[in-house]
Amino acid sequence: MKRAMVSGLIVILVLTKRLQSLSIMNAPRRIQSALISVFHKEGLEPIVAELKRLGVTIYSTGGTQVALEKMGAEVVPVEEVTNYPSILGGRVKTLHPKVFGGILNRRDFEADVAHMEEYNLPHIDLVIVDLYPFEQTVVQGGSHQDVIEKIDIGGISLIRAAAKNFADVVIVPSQNEYGTLLDLLQNGEGVTTRDERQSLATQAFRISSHYDTRIHEWMQGGASVEELNLSERQSTALRYGENPHQEGRFFGDLSALFDQLHGKPMSYNNLLDIDSAVQLMREFEAGDPTFAVLKHNNACGLATRSTVAEAWKDALAGDPVSAFGGVLICNKAIDAVTATAMHELFFEVAIAPAFDADALAILQQKKNRILLVQKPCAAQSTTVRSILNGYLVQQADAKTEALPDLKLATNRGASDAQIEDLVFAMKVAKHTRSNTIVFAKGGQLLGSGTGQTSRVDALKQAVVKAKAFGFDLNGAVMASDAFFPFPDCVALAKEAGIQAVIQPGGSVKDQLSIDFCNENEVAMYMTGTRHFRH
Repeated sequence: MKRAMVSGLIVILVLTKRLQSLSIMNAPRRIQSALISVFHKEGLEPIVAELKRLGVTIYSTGGTQVALEKMGAEVVPVEEVTNYPSILGGRVKTLHPKVFGGILNRRDFEADVAHMEEYNLPHIDLVIVDLYPFEQTVVQGGSHQDVIEKIDIGGISLIRAAAKNFADVVIVPSQNEYGTLLDLLQNGEGVTTRDERQSLATQAFRISSHYDTRIHEWMQGGASVEELNLSERQSTALRYGENPHQEGRFFGDLSALFDQLHGKPMSYNNLLDIDSAVQLMREFEAGDPTFAVLKHNNACGLATRSTVAEAWKDALAGDPVSAFGGVLICNKAIDAVTATAMHELFFEVAIAPAFDADALAILQQKKNRILLVQKPCAAQSTTVRSILNGYLVQQADAKTEALPDLKLATNRGASDAQIEDLVFAMKVAKHTRSNTIVFAKGGQLLGSGTGQTSRVDALKQAVVKAKAFGFDLNGAVMASDAFFPFPDCVALAKEAGIQAVIQPGGSVKDQLSIDFCNENEVAMYMTGTRHFRH
């Protein structure tokens, strides 16, 4: 009986001690001291005013110290705490045991408390850091040495230390959190809860991770297919995902690519079509006026002409039915004549490098119509897709066929005009879902078969499309994203009126298709490059 009572008392004592420990860990913490080390000084004035009001001791060094003193703050130089000056041109300022001990000490650990007294370490309750602008320096084309010097060491170390010890310390890791801190100082009188500190610490590790990811990318010379290390801090909530019952979000900075002049927020499906449109128009950006109409990531109309208005008219003619609700893109500024014609069609998005003022006034008559001015931007070097329990990463398909890439495989060659159309058609095929067949003539898309399970079906679909919209395929050319394993495709193409074909080649039965073309006076060119798109 006595043994049972003793055992029960022990359990009660253990539980009591644990509850006391949890209570201490979850206790509110009052900010009594702060270390401030920032690159950008903007936005600190109201925070400094509140810290002064609350009687908070402020530690700082270098340019930050000077700026704080100009704001009226009394600052304890970090050098007075460490008894060590800033050295190596400012590379080493806060990296010292007295600074990090002040941040990392656990207020409820007896051993830590003893060390604080033994080594005369100051308690630091708040750390405010704004990292060197490494990412911006890279984007702005800074020199190698400029970029190296913008790799923050002390700042990132302070962020990680304070975030690790969020049980006792408040970390403000960027200017974006100044508003949160100001609220804690003004409305909370400098007293913070564990949840508030943990929320800021979570953001701190997000910033730390992103910062290191960008440094890693730069060090290795850009994105690589050898390893995947993604980080993107900016994001935009979408109305929904691919379907209304799915949540969706875009991660990235759309404002770096587009100025949205008008219309509703872009949707998940809008963005997929916009991406396909931008990638396709890269093939034509330096050429004559070219207009493309896309629907479900595929071009349903495309034409190159001497004027933008003519390019729009002939692009729309490619498939005016599918164009309804589509995404439009042009490589030249949209003028009023073209805008008047475009306005007759219901479309979701129009993209161009510019819109004339009169054109903009016409197109803005539909309140939801999205109008985007595209900014110059380099193409991505890799593509990433989530599958199964991982990701597929590959080099982007940057290969675009030009005249030197075309190898004549038949006795008969194509005319100069037909060769230009072959190059044109292959550009379209490259950006169309596989299996695909593309027909073109005179710089105009006449019809395409998209996303079919057999190449024969893709060809039949292209023929039906072309004839449905009144196109004469006699003298037209055909492009295929992959090789022909049998001569059935070239036979059907010949029957439809096709006179020249471009394809990668590479089938063990290439000769069967070549023989048919020779027997029927069809020119065939091979490129050696397949353009599957799934």
